[in-house]
Amino acid sequence: MSDRSDEHASPDNTEPEPAGLPGRRAVVTGAASGIGAAVARRLAAGGAEVVAVDRSAEKVQALAADIGAEARVVDLSDPDAAGEVGAGADIVVNNAGFQHVAPIQEFPTDTFAAMLRLMVEAPFRIVRAALPQMYARGWGRVINISSIHGLRASPFKSAYVTAKHALEGLSKTIALEGASRGVTSNCICPGFVRTPLVERQVAEQAVLHRVPEEQVIEDVLLARTPIKRLVEPDEVAALAIWLCGPGTTSVTGSSFRMDGGWAAN
Repeated sequence: MSDRSDEHASPDNTEPEPAGLPGRRAVVTGAASGIGAAVARRLAAGGAEVVAVDRSAEKVQALAADIGAEARVVDLSDPDAAGEVGAGADIVVNNAGFQHVAPIQEFPTDTFAAMLRLMVEAPFRIVRAALPQMYARGWGRVINISSIHGLRASPFKSAYVTAKHALEGLSKTIALEGASRGVTSNCICPGFVRTPLVERQVAEQAVLHRVPEEQVIEDVLLARTPIKRLVEPDEVAALAIWLCGPGTTSVTGSSFRMDGGWAAN
C-alpha cells in the first residue's frame, strides 16, 4: 500500500497555480539590461508592481515604459541612495554589479572597494530597509543574483569572487533571521550569462589569455562547463519568478546553481 495520496493531484492539463504577485512591490537592481531586465519583465508579467533600478537613465526608463514599471535612476554605490531603494519592497532582487579582470598585484584598490560597495553593501542596505515592512506583512522574498563565482574561484577576478562569496553569506544570514517572519532569501548562481557584462569580459579575457576573441567563449569562459553555451537571461528570470511563487515557503538559505554543470567537475 502506498503512503502517497493523489487525492488532490491536479490533471496534467490544468493551469499552474498563480504566482500570487499582484499587489507585491518588487525592487530589481541592475534592471536596464541582461538578467535584471529579464527578471523585471517576468515579475511585471506576473502582476507585481516593479521598481526598476539602474544608473543608466535612458535604458531603465525605456524598460519601465515598456513593462509598466516605475523607473528609479540610482547610483547604488551611494550607500544612502541604496538604502532608500528598499523601503516598501515585498520582493528584492539584488542584481546590480560589474566586473574587472586583472591579476591581484595589478588590481586597482579603488575598483576593488567599489565592487564590494555595489555588490555587498548595497544589497545589505536595500534589504535592511525592506525587512521591517516584510516582517510586518509576514511575507517577503529576497533573491540575490550571485554567480558560480560565489561558490568557486577563478583567477584574475579577486573582487568579483570576494563580493559574490560575501553575498552568499549575507543571503544565508537573511534567511536565518527571516525564517520565523515569512521572509525567504536565496541565491541564484549562474555561470556565464549572455549579458553586456560577459560580452565585455570576452575582450578582456582575450588579452589576458592571448587568444582571439572568438575562442574565448568556448575555450576560456566555458572551459570547465560541460554544456557549451551561455546561460540566457530569461532562464535566470524563470528561476527567480519561481522563488516568488507558491510552494516555496521552505525554500530558503539555498544557492541554486545554473552553471551548465561547471560545479559538477
